[in-house]
Amino acid sequence: MKTLVANFSKQLSEAILIGENAKLTESNNPISNILICGLGGSGIGGSILNELVIKNANTPITISKGYFIPAYVNDQSLVIISSYSGNTEETLNCLELAIAKNAKIVCVTSGGKVLEISKSKKIDHIIVPGGMPPRSCLGYSLTQLFFILAFFKIIDSYFINDLEAAIKLIEKEEKNIISDANIIAKKLVDKTPVIYATTYYEGIAIRFRQQLNENAKVLCWHHIIPEMNHNELVGWTKKDDNLAVIIFIDKDEYFRNVARVDINKEVIKKYTSHITEIYSKGNSEIEKAIYFIHLGDWISVILGELRGVDLMEVNVINFLKSALSKI
Repeated sequence: MKTLVANFSKQLSEAILIGENAKLTESNNPISNILICGLGGSGIGGSILNELVIKNANTPITISKGYFIPAYVNDQSLVIISSYSGNTEETLNCLELAIAKNAKIVCVTSGGKVLEISKSKKIDHIIVPGGMPPRSCLGYSLTQLFFILAFFKIIDSYFINDLEAAIKLIEKEEKNIISDANIIAKKLVDKTPVIYATTYYEGIAIRFRQQLNENAKVLCWHHIIPEMNHNELVGWTKKDDNLAVIIFIDKDEYFRNVARVDINKEVIKKYTSHITEIYSKGNSEIEKAIYFIHLGDWISVILGELRGVDLMEVNVINFLKSALSKI
């Protein structure tokens, strides 16, 4: 897993080449809405993408992380199926439902049943390299989502320059990122992480939570500022130094959210002494997101090593899938 995390910039570069060479076909109808279907490591790219393009996309985007698709999906919908393995049963169900609705479909996968169905029904698909844990392949899936939106003219191609700048950024900052990750990971040992982020960075917070779950084998939770100021902040009422707060903050954040973070810290520090702020680096939204993702991934693997766990092991997920296959 450490090697996979270390190769994130190379994966992004390869993903750009895959996207540039993708063979997609036009929709027979104007696209009026977009649905991205996927779960776990395959699905988080949709959440991150949605927040990154919200100021540029000319068509509404919805994310499905379950078995079903919204009733509004029709022949004017673009449905993106993201399943790294190609065998995610929830996403496969969404694929079948989208086919029945005559939606325009594009699949992103490394193989499995998704690829089989795509080929047999002549559905557009982009194949990414297989054989790795889905959570380690976000660079492949996220990048393809950008290219798909650009092909259908939902966004323009600005993202290519931003991704290339992000690659340069994390390569330049790699030593500092690993150093910072070591410092932060040590603060999380034997603690329950509480992850906060500001608006449009919830995908980043979820990604970090998922990586802590799967790589470091710890439970944690996340919430978003300012939404948590209307509910969760009230829950901070008991001293508990087993809680360690991590706050992701955009260095260019809206000033009122910056003020909220400062006020939140004043409240929270009464109940835990463990508060860490992580500020973004980079110029564009994409650069900052890639920086956050890479730093979070490094924190998760270093914390896993400090806890002495097997970073790759996901036996409980395999047990769940096996049990479901018998139903």
